[in-house]
Amino acid sequence: MFPALETELKQETLPDPYEDFMYRHLRYYGYFKATQGFTGSNPGRGHGTAHQATLRRRPTCHNQKDPQLKYTRPTCLSSTVRRQIEAVSRGSLLLSSPLLKSRQLLHNDFGEVNPRLREPRDLFAFLPSSGPLQAPRWPIECEVIKENIHHIEWIPPQPEYFYQPTGNEKVPEIVGEEEGTVVYQLDSVPTEGSYFTSSRVGGKRGIIKDLAVTLQGPEDNALLFESRFESGNLQKAVRVDTYEYELTLRTDLYTNKYTQWFYFRVQNTRKDATYRFTIVNLLKPKSLYTLGMKPLMYSQLDADTHNIGWRREGSEIKYCKSSTGDGQQPFYCLTWTIQFPHDQDTCFFAHFYPYTYTDLQCYLLSVANNPVQAQFCKLRTLCRSLAGNIVYLLTITNPSRTPQEAAAKKAVVLSARVHPGESNGSWIMKGFLDFILSDSPDAQLLRNIFVFKVVPMLNPDGVIVGNSRCSLAGRDLNRHYKTILKDSFPCIWYTRNMIKRLLEEREVLLYCDFHGHSRKNNIFLYGCNNNDRKYWLHERVFPLMLSKNAPDKFSFHSCNFKVQRCKEGTGRVVMWRMGILNSYTMESTFGGSTLGNKRDTHFTTEDLKSLGHQVCDTLLDFCDPDRAKFMQCLEELKELLQQEIHKKFNELGQDMELEGNWSDISLSDIESSTSGSDSSLSDGLPAHLLNIAREERAGFASTLQKPHAFSRNSKNTSSSMVRNEKPRLNESQLNARDKDTSLDPSNVTALILSQSKERTQREKPGFTASCSAKRSTNRSQEPARDMKPSWSRNRYPVAKRGRATLTVYPSLHVYTYP
Repeated sequence: MFPALETELKQETLPDPYEDFMYRHLRYYGYFKATQGFTGSNPGRGHGTAHQATLRRRPTCHNQKDPQLKYTRPTCLSSTVRRQIEAVSRGSLLLSSPLLKSRQLLHNDFGEVNPRLREPRDLFAFLPSSGPLQAPRWPIECEVIKENIHHIEWIPPQPEYFYQPTGNEKVPEIVGEEEGTVVYQLDSVPTEGSYFTSSRVGGKRGIIKDLAVTLQGPEDNALLFESRFESGNLQKAVRVDTYEYELTLRTDLYTNKYTQWFYFRVQNTRKDATYRFTIVNLLKPKSLYTLGMKPLMYSQLDADTHNIGWRREGSEIKYCKSSTGDGQQPFYCLTWTIQFPHDQDTCFFAHFYPYTYTDLQCYLLSVANNPVQAQFCKLRTLCRSLAGNIVYLLTITNPSRTPQEAAAKKAVVLSARVHPGESNGSWIMKGFLDFILSDSPDAQLLRNIFVFKVVPMLNPDGVIVGNSRCSLAGRDLNRHYKTILKDSFPCIWYTRNMIKRLLEEREVLLYCDFHGHSRKNNIFLYGCNNNDRKYWLHERVFPLMLSKNAPDKFSFHSCNFKVQRCKEGTGRVVMWRMGILNSYTMESTFGGSTLGNKRDTHFTTEDLKSLGHQVCDTLLDFCDPDRAKFMQCLEELKELLQQEIHKKFNELGQDMELEGNWSDISLSDIESSTSGSDSSLSDGLPAHLLNIAREERAGFASTLQKPHAFSRNSKNTSSSMVRNEKPRLNESQLNARDKDTSLDPSNVTALILSQSKERTQREKPGFTASCSAKRSTNRSQEPARDMKPSWSRNRYPVAKRGRATLTVYPSLHVYTYP
């Protein structure tokens, strides 16, 4: 039998991660108790959470039919509700039975098990061909307005240049609500100390409060603020003068930090007035707003009448330290002035071009309904998020003639939006998907030779609620790729598991996760250094090729390949350690370019989408059977490395002469860290598990009567904790290794390079040096601006000729499922 198919047949069907998580989760809080069933089972898809909400905070009583099962229920229930609860209970016990071999049984509206199996996965559509999409699910604390927010795509006809400071920009004095008037404020927003419990479509039940001020008449010029829509995150607006407002951003839900992304709406504008907006609670000391970046504005009237979309606007832009703070960390403020284009307009402001979960669903629906694209693009559910939103997985490849031909294909894995506030990743992903799903000859060729696994939105919950960095677990998912907590971090757990299974089936040529960067311009990659001298510098070839294909957007000089210990939990490093040599994080700026023809201009969505096209172009160059381009890049990389080594020694005031085998130099010894990245240390376990861990530690401490008791019984106590709470302790141990303990390269460069020189001379006594430190010491690794490669574009000529006669086969002979 074909090995890939045999592996697939052996795999066990996993329960629904959302339902499984909610049962375990609510049991921690005492809302639902069961001595068996429910844990690890899959009771009545789509019904468990609703029943839990009905049953919370009630006295415990026993089920008359089964004394083993107990649940909390109201004293008075209708017969219908009672039947539903009993059906869920029966279904849970049935599915947990050791005699049951399948977890694919269907349930009816009452949670009762039907004696038939689900349809095969190839035949099951996860997006409806007609009718509405699944609406986003919000935490039950969040208020959500009923309006549908939609923005048109638009490309500015002229370059949008960076803001040039005049030196007269005003430093605002923050006065706060003591001297101003609060005109908008969200009250019930979950912060640190609380944690996610459940979700529903539309968020909080009941009537949505009117948080805006009431206008006193047509002459009242107060702005009306709103952000209770997808990806919005304004917490409070204070009117401090007629046309001046201080704005407070909402932190990521269930945390007290991460304020960078902003997206909100204003109404009742006046055309001839100059408004000032000041965001008062930003947390990063450095920002691209100090380098000329402008905020984005969207006028609804301009969109409706002139088809004009998002554009860069603002004057008197200044980013500086705020006069206020919370006592523990300083705040920074962003201030700018604006003149609105119309009276009585509805306008939006954003940190970057928004791309919501609904935007993604609409795009995927168009792909699913395209009969041509459906032949080579299979859309599946990778898992469900904590809130129950679908995390989509696309498998893109052309049908293969035989299983052997399918098995020979290498894989490419791409993902985006693990950090929800980095919407630039979604625009690059959209450009990639536009190209790879097109009828372009290069796109067809790529689908012939690769299997693409694409997760376009890793953190849909964070995107929906307008977080900057975290999921609803209140943690940065890109520090938890090593996690074993499937229930708390399902999106990345299932992504890692999918890639692990993919690696068992075929070689993964490249992994890339799309991000955004708030402190550096241009687009660049973070990679990993390979210690295998057989592949010395190979992981740098793809980034160098991409810089040649996109010389006015992509900066090879900004790329970095050092692996810090604080980044061990990132997708890039975890996938690299799993065996993917070319494992990258792509960082695209929120600002713009400092290169070539786009120098000093902001990036548009079209710029980012074009980079998605160029990723495809570079893949073909990278895999060209003619290795001339690959070897050319290797030679250039060696030359750049020589320049870097000489630069380091010149900075230290030393002379060094080396030639020959440059692979004797440790690259990590001379390369600076990625401290310029938008990084955050792991915050450890999710909040609800931290609370439980504290209670357990307190319980253990209370049992220790003498100082030597812990020493005597430490081994037994430790093993007991591991046995009872293994995931929590293992996760803590993983997080303990995530701390950055690497040395500062600037302090040890001289010692390391001296040791490298001594080692080289000791191992190669006859080694002579003819490369003087006085030769070219160009301090930039940047390829020349006009270095558009003169490479031949006739890639894979044989494959192209053979592909012209290929017929379309009805099914994919590729056994790669999530």
